[in-house]
Amino acid sequence: MTSKPFLLLKNNHSLLSNTIINYRKTVKNDNKMKFNNIGVRIGENVKLGKNVRLGDYVTIYDNTTIGDNTVICEHSVIGEPLSGYYRDPNYENPATYIGGNSIIRTHCTVYAGNHIGEGFSSGHYMILREHNKIGINCSVGNTSEFHGYVTIGDYCRLHSKVSLGKQAKFGNFIYMGPYCGTAEDPLPPSLICDAPVVGDFTYITVYVCILSGVRVGKCCLLGAKSNLVTNTIIPDYSITIGSPAKRVMDIRDFKSQYNEYQQYYPWMYNFDRGTPWQGMDFDKWAKANDVEVERFK
Repeated sequence: MTSKPFLLLKNNHSLLSNTIINYRKTVKNDNKMKFNNIGVRIGENVKLGKNVRLGDYVTIYDNTTIGDNTVICEHSVIGEPLSGYYRDPNYENPATYIGGNSIIRTHCTVYAGNHIGEGFSSGHYMILREHNKIGINCSVGNTSEFHGYVTIGDYCRLHSKVSLGKQAKFGNFIYMGPYCGTAEDPLPPSLICDAPVVGDFTYITVYVCILSGVRVGKCCLLGAKSNLVTNTIIPDYSITIGSPAKRVMDIRDFKSQYNEYQQYYPWMYNFDRGTPWQGMDFDKWAKANDVEVERFK
């Protein structure tokens, strides 16, 4: 019989208690402030890796896999059933995957169908709607929300209060500041979805709005409060400002305010914390990984 995550957690007390007992036997919890095994609920076909720690009142729904050394903090929900669960008697929860060495902070909700790469880190109250794909070593800040079917690459850093509309597509090594968002509908409300695409190594500052049909190239800098209106095309190596946002210069012409003779951008040549080229020459790393960046015009 097809499992029902919500009914399972409400009614099948014997299955839940057995699951919790097994969890207690396999995980050593030294920090009693967060990990007391109080109210932990685990559904069917859930696979927990080695040294996974679940905080108090965590719920893990059916068909979820969590990789080794991952921490799910208290009051978080993983594999939240989709709306079809409440209408379809044959509903089956889509598979949810969270890679190893990740941490999900308190009060987060990860819907079913998400695939999250290893090394992920969230803030508090993050919401990931269904079927997002997140690369390795990414972070998403407090109260941020993905609205479903979003794709982001590796080593992306998204700050607090970020909202990504459906099907937004981000490349690798993208930074996004607080209060930024994307939208996918060019004629709201409609069923049209033309989500924006943002290229590798682009830095999105604060209060930036990226609307439907927008295409942003690689190694760009989107200035504070830039409003990228529908169908705006931003070439590689651009700096944008304004509403509507306009390209004002090539990013490689921008000089540091602290040293007028220093070319600061592309930023990868001057910043390496938390990157795979940390402590080494960026060009050497880029060559070894078939990454093409033109440092000079």
